[in-house]
Amino acid sequence: MAIERRAHATWDGDLRSGSGRFDLESSGTVHGQEMTFASRFEDEAGGKTSPEELIAAAEATCFSMALANGLAQQGHAPTRIETDAVCSLDQTDAGFRITSMRLSTRGEVDGIDEDAFRAAAEEAKAGCPVSNALAGSRSR
Repeated sequence: MAIERRAHATWDGDLRSGSGRFDLESSGTVHGQEMTFASRFEDEAGGKTSPEELIAAAEATCFSMALANGLAQQGHAPTRIETDAVCSLDQTDAGFRITSMRLSTRGEVDGIDEDAFRAAAEEAKAGCPVSNALAGSRSR
């Protein structure tokens, strides 16, 4: 049985002068979060977000969870995993596209060295559902 998560988005007006908002319906944790053309294409506009920021958050969270799970299965449950994600939106010949997702991950893990951590990170990348969903749209 598939696990489903739900969100709702509304956009009013045209792209440049309009605005939108979304709700995370499954969790109920976000209501009426605003988005604008400027928050997506121009700058980080005061409390408004973009789809790419949300994708970066999803990737960082999913990857951290996958890495923590893989390390624990190897007998090295982490104390902490931190992942920063940078999602790049660029103009291409085919229009605006997500062209890269860069991750920087740090961990507090007893009993392994940096090479073992890197190997576990590569395995997490292969097993992370969000990484897999994005695999065709970016490089690492």
